[in-house]
Amino acid sequence: MNDHELGITAQSGKLCQQLLNATQEVPQNTLFSDDLLFEKTCRRLKGENETKIVHRISEFIVPSAELLADRGAKHLANIRETANACWTRSGSRSGPRPQPDFGFGFDRDAFNSEQLQRLQPFLGDLLADYSLFAVTYQMYFPFLTCEVKCGDGGLDVADRQNAYSQSVILRGLYWLFKVVGREKELHREISGFSISHNDEDVRIWGHYIFIDGTDVKFYRHLISKFVFVPSGEGDQRWKAYKFVKNVYDLWLPDHFKRICSAIDMLPADSNMEASNLPKTQSDLDFGSMRSGLSQQLANHSLIDEEVILNSQPTNQLATPEATVETEPHVPRKKKK
Repeated sequence: MNDHELGITAQSGKLCQQLLNATQEVPQNTLFSDDLLFEKTCRRLKGENETKIVHRISEFIVPSAELLADRGAKHLANIRETANACWTRSGSRSGPRPQPDFGFGFDRDAFNSEQLQRLQPFLGDLLADYSLFAVTYQMYFPFLTCEVKCGDGGLDVADRQNAYSQSVILRGLYWLFKVVGREKELHREISGFSISHNDEDVRIWGHYIFIDGTDVKFYRHLISKFVFVPSGEGDQRWKAYKFVKNVYDLWLPDHFKRICSAIDMLPADSNMEASNLPKTQSDLDFGSMRSGLSQQLANHSLIDEEVILNSQPTNQLATPEATVETEPHVPRKKKK
């Protein structure tokens, strides 16, 4: 599961280093703050299940944007989180819907009334339709996902689940920018992040779109992988926490502005007829859109391993081809 041979842009490469290395404050009086308590916590979690890992330490790997906002980070007040919640409006009718352990996107209230009016023809019924832009009733345009597992082999499963969720995210972002003729801005630029972790290890990924004419694929770039428990590799307990906070502080404001600028270019007529909206693959040039990870995923057959992409049990097994839906559903305008 590698990058495209051309990889990410130089600008995205510099961004990754900035997010890894920029200084951040860390919380005090926590399980990670005191060395002895941290060592005891790591020993106690060894071999424990996913629920206990999430309960004890996930907040120190991926800090909650909502809690940071409540504690005074005003620039995060427009962030919405999901916790093991199914993305019920994520635009997939045939394949499984993402259900990351943690998902982060923009609250509906982050957008002004005019922007919501411009988005409305693409959203349909907020309680019934599928959408490329809103994954739940209240969360729009996700940008960060996290999957937590137990055991050594679980991280590979977490990576595949994150890759699937991010393919849904990137597809929606591509669709928004394509509608306004700006999709080339996304080419090879990191537009989403994911984190996989267990009781010892963390993997941080950046996800991006590769556009070659009408051929659109999704790839991921390994930003960092490391052991956060006490080891000979040095003290890296706060590395993921600082990275995520830097995503919030350094990358997210510009990402939000770029999304808003694209929304502002959508037609302002809320009564736009459904006939004016693209409906087919040829209209969308989505015919060849797929995940660049599909071949690598095929080498780790999800069916053979009885692995599902959702965090919770389901009767529907996911296939590598389910990584992205090639023909998105566009809500129809209701007749008056």
